[in-house]
Order: sequence, then structure tokens, then C-alpha cells
Amino acid sequence: MEIVLDWTDGSTTNLPMKFAMAFVVCAAIAVTACTAGAIRMPIQQPPVTKINPVTDVLHGVAVVDPYRWLEGDNVNAQVQGQVTPEVSAWTAAQNAYTRSVVDNVPGRAQVEARLRVLMETSSVSMPIVRSNRYFYTKREGHQNQAVLYGREGVHGEPRTLLDPVTLDPTGLTTLAWSSPSEDGKLLAYGTYRRGDEITTLHILDVETGVTSPLAIPNRVNWASWLPDGSGFVYKNLKNPTNPYSGQVLFHAMDTDMSSDKLLFRQFTKEENEKLATTWGPSGNLSRDGHWLILNYSVNTKSSDCWLVDFDAFRSSGTMERREVTVGVEGAVSATVRGGMVYMHTTKGAPRGRLAVARVEQPGYQYWTDLVAERSDAVMTDVDFGQDAFVVTWSQNASNTIEVFDYSGTSRGLMTLPGIGSAAVSANAMSNEAFVYFQSFNVPVTIYRADLSQPVVQLDIWERPAVPVDPTIAEVEQVWYPSKDGTQISMFLAHRKGQTLTSQMPTILTGYGGFGLSETPRFSAVQFQWFEAGGMIAIPNLRGGGEYGDAWHEAGMLAQKQNVFDDFIAAAEWLIAKGYTNSDHLAIVGGSNGGLLTGAVTTQRPELFRAAIVAVPLLDMLRYQQFSMARYWVPEYGSAENAEQFRYLMAYSPYHHVQKGARYPAVFLTAGEHDSRVHAMHARKMAARLQAATASDPGERPILLWVDQDAGHGQGKPLDLRVRDATDQRIFLMWQLGML
Repeated sequence: MEIVLDWTDGSTTNLPMKFAMAFVVCAAIAVTACTAGAIRMPIQQPPVTKINPVTDVLHGVAVVDPYRWLEGDNVNAQVQGQVTPEVSAWTAAQNAYTRSVVDNVPGRAQVEARLRVLMETSSVSMPIVRSNRYFYTKREGHQNQAVLYGREGVHGEPRTLLDPVTLDPTGLTTLAWSSPSEDGKLLAYGTYRRGDEITTLHILDVETGVTSPLAIPNRVNWASWLPDGSGFVYKNLKNPTNPYSGQVLFHAMDTDMSSDKLLFRQFTKEENEKLATTWGPSGNLSRDGHWLILNYSVNTKSSDCWLVDFDAFRSSGTMERREVTVGVEGAVSATVRGGMVYMHTTKGAPRGRLAVARVEQPGYQYWTDLVAERSDAVMTDVDFGQDAFVVTWSQNASNTIEVFDYSGTSRGLMTLPGIGSAAVSANAMSNEAFVYFQSFNVPVTIYRADLSQPVVQLDIWERPAVPVDPTIAEVEQVWYPSKDGTQISMFLAHRKGQTLTSQMPTILTGYGGFGLSETPRFSAVQFQWFEAGGMIAIPNLRGGGEYGDAWHEAGMLAQKQNVFDDFIAAAEWLIAKGYTNSDHLAIVGGSNGGLLTGAVTTQRPELFRAAIVAVPLLDMLRYQQFSMARYWVPEYGSAENAEQFRYLMAYSPYHHVQKGARYPAVFLTAGEHDSRVHAMHARKMAARLQAATASDPGERPILLWVDQDAGHGQGKPLDLRVRDATDQRIFLMWQLGML
């Protein structure tokens, strides 16, 4: 997964900004030169935070929260974009304190200049093909946001269809997704602003470039078109302030959205306590528009599925669902083609399989395997072409791609450029496919392939230039034992020929949650670290999906401590093998990875010199009460349950900060517009760490940055991303003695 920082709108009130400016002037912080022999900087103490304790009694246990007031005025503060003036003023003071530190570390200008060059690397998406039109996004190096382009023919001249900067010159509006109609004449697209991910759907006439007056609000995440372009299926929230009000609707073109037909909706708490706050419903049409595929996500690793004859529904108005699978543990993704329904599923196969059944009898009892589960690899994706389908496998945390005909016979593996991360987008109406590939030392490249060929060849379609020589990076995969003896794989990347010493500055980063995999990915920003003599270590922690459902399950709910143990064991192994030592080791994580680095900081503060704790979950006793976080209860559990309270309390980072402990330097980040993780986590943790740590703030400060113009990180414009990357990088370089 990617690490980014998020922000609130400073224009909501003048008081915090005036307070922040006064704080900077009064502090008059002077920062001396930092060299390898003079690491301490005379930094003033952080702003004082008042203590106003609140005591909760949970399952007979009294839990004291000294900083409850930093949560804001109510648990829906993020959704409403409101915090109390008191919290705003405190946040502004913390931001000012952080800026006074990170803006004045010697060498910042040089680091920022290098990172800007690296971050101005262009990026491009895989195309979506409809008729003879190719739709894709591309961001040139200097642009704040990606631009949507169209081509007539695979090698046609690119034509700009939508540039978000024309919609919003501030660069804070993001194109979230695009979905062209089957003939390529119409294109639905979604935009949001300041990272809030509250996406609004619009319709663009591709030929004229005119956007229709239609605007469907409230977190629309996709549009699935009828083949004649007369309408589409979409999902949004019925109530934008209730993240658990998901619904699937059908919109007929040239009608008012008020007449959109409800197809499926999220359960209410009264209807189903267990399912009311799960990820809920979704729906997609088959390419011929005949079938509607409905899914309901039961938890973070399971879903139910039904088929609906959509032609019959449109003529009769009656919704008749055919059960594909209900109540069986595991996830499923269904595709209808030629009277058959294909299920990519982990049901009955923790590492994944491809099953098939007839649309007349799609139920689980009728499934037969087309591609069976493998013991040595995980089936991560399946995509369907006209005469062949493609399976993407994950093996030892990297990808291979295999081509099959529709009898289930393998045509062999595609030849990829090396060990790395790969994805496929096939065209169900032809044998054309596009392959996306990257690795630590291979830049993102998009290839075009013909699936009808006996041996599929990859031809470069797009490869953005990068301002580095990727071959200077050297990568190896190692294995180490975790606390309980489980073998964990880990990637190590550094400059080729780098002398490995016990003082090598090292970033240890991970995720370990939600079944998401850490596979080799290219990042130009990493090369500044390599150039400075640093190494990056990425372990494949339990809780991820690298080795199937069982690997995920071993790091969720009551087993979450395994993730932290795996991460700690990685650090201990790196030190024992002489790659680094505690004074030259930093940990970095965001979101669920921020929970990881927050937990490890409280459990083993002596093991690391510095920690980045980005957009984190940290108060695990109250997290489910904020924003959309009840979606994460199937992954973590809830303190409302007595048994789950016990294991959450055992690791909840906020509740394990110890007065007088010598904590590493910690840089916490949050975003006021974050719809996933409320900013209260980072606020409260920063206050508690600042009050508790015995470390000298001139050597190991506790910093907080709350971004005023972004959310969880998605859609942040280039200038803000450069600033944030520089903040984190100069902080780590200072702490690890690289300046």
C-alpha cells in the first residue's frame, strides 16, 4: 500500500490561523545546523495540551481518556466538516510547531528539490476500450492531477476529454473514476474535492465534450452501462452523512434522478445487526446488459451474490434474484458470459479458484472448477477476453500471469519483464488485452497483448520516462522467523553495490491487514533514499493477502498481535544480521499500517529511532464510532463486545502510552477531510505521547501534522504531495544521522 498526508480547510475559521501565526512568532524557534556529530536541535517544547479526563467503564474495566475533548464536537464531525474552535486552535498550534521543526532542518531545500524532480515522473493508467475508443488517464510530471484522454484506435492521437484543473484551478478536485458506454459515445465520471471521496457522478458527451446537467451526488463509485447507452446501474449513499446507507440504483437517461429505481440497499441495524455496517451492496451489469450481478460484502473477506434477469426486471418491474452463493464463508466475484456464470472465489478454496455454472442454475451446489486452487500460489484476479481468459497468480509475493482457453486448458504463462507486480485488463469483446507491470527497479509499463496468439507477446503501449536509472537499485527477497516461528518473506532494496553495514539507514515499512498484499512496486521517490545510502525493507506480514485467506486470518481480530510480532521480528532480524541498528532504523506505515507503527512504537520503543504514523487508527476502543469505521469491525473487532474488548485493549496504541518511557521520534499525520480514519486518532496520540515521553524534543520530537486540504490521501495535488514527502524524508534523514 502508498503513504500520503491529509488536511482540513483553514478558511472555515480565522481564529485558528491567527493563533497559529502568533504561536510561530512567540516561539521564535532557532534551529542549529545538524550534522552527523551534532544531532540535537534546540527545539522548544511542544504546545501544552490540557487534560480533561473522561472515564468509561467497559465490561467492568475503567478506562480513562485524558484527551477525549480532541475528538471534536461529535462523532460525525468529519462527515459534517466541523470541529470545535478549541480543537481547531489546538490543531493550528500543533501544525505550527511541526512546521517550525521540519521547515528548518538543514538540507531541506536540497531534499525537496530532488524529490520534486522524482515526483514529477509521469503516470498513466491502463486503457478502458469501448468500440474503437481507448480511454485512459495520464498525469504529466508537472501536473497536479491526472487528465482523462481518449484515442480513436489503439495508436490514435490523444484527445483531452477532461482536465480537473479546468474544473478547479486550485488542483484540489480529483477525477476518481471514469466509465464509458459500450459504444464509447458517453462517459460517466466521478469527481471529489479535498480528498473527501464524496464522489459526484457526471456524464460527458465524448464527441462534443459537453457535460450534461445531470449530477448524482453522495459517493457514487462506478457506473455500469446498458449496451445501448440508455441507462446505467450505480451505487451511492442514500444519506451522505450516514456511511452505512449504501444503495444500488438504475438511472434511465433523459430522466430525473428522483425517478431512479432502487435495486438493492444496505441492511439497517433493525433488519440485521451483523450486516448493517458491513461494506454492503454493489451491482454491475453483464456486458450484454441481460444480467445484473448483485453482491453484498458480509465482512472484509466474505460476500454473498445473486443474479437478476435485468431484461425481465425492466419489462415487469419485478426483481427476481437467483442465488449464486449466500452464507458460505469466502469472497466471490462473478462474471456472466455466454449463458455461463464464472466465479472467482475463495469459497472452499482459501487460495482462490475459478468455478463455473449455468445461469439457469447458478447456486453454489452446481459450481464446478474450471481452474482449481493451487497449493503454491494465490489466484488474485481473473479477466475475460473473447476467446481466452487470464489468471493472475501471486507466488512468494510477486505475480505471474497465465492464459487459459474456455475449456480450462492452460496456454502457458506470459513472459513478464521480471519479478514484480502485474495486472491485466482484457476486452471481453475481442482478444486484445493490456498488461500493467512494475517492480522495485522496473518503472510502470503498460503492454498490449493479443490473447489469440499461441504464445502471447507483450508490446509496449505506454512507458512514462523516469528521471533515474532504475538499474542502480538492487533487490533481494529473504525469509525470517517471527516470534511463533512462522516464516515471513521480506524484500530488501538498496543501491547496487552498497556496502552493507550495521549502521545502514533503513526504513522498515509494512501493512498487514484486510488481505492486501505488499508486492514489488516502483517508486521514483525511493531512489533519493538509495542515493543517500539508505535501504528499504518490506516484510509480507500476516493479515495481508500474499499467501491466501489463511494468511489474512492469521493477522485479524484476536490474531492481530501476530502482525506486530512479525514486524518486530523483521527489525530484530535486520539488526541481528548486521544490516542496521536501532539508532539507524525507522518504521513507516499509513492507515492500517499507521496502526502497525503506532502499536510497535508503544510495544518496543527502544527498537527504533523514528516512526512515521500516517492517517492511523490508534484508539481501538472507540474507532468504530467515527466516520465509516464500523466497516472495519469484521477486521479488528469492537470494544462493544466483551471478548473483543479484551484483545483490543491488549494492543490499542493510544492506551499503551507509558509516562516516562523514552519514545523514538514520532511524526503523526491526519486529514480533516478523511472519510475513512478520523483525525481524532492522531490528535489524541500526539497529545499523549508529547506529555509522556522522556525523550528530549531536541533529539526525538513528537510531531503532528493535520492536513487542511485533503482526506486519507487520495487525490492530493502534486505540490502538496511534494511538501509531504519532503516533511517525512527530512525528518527521517535527520533522525537517522544522514545529514
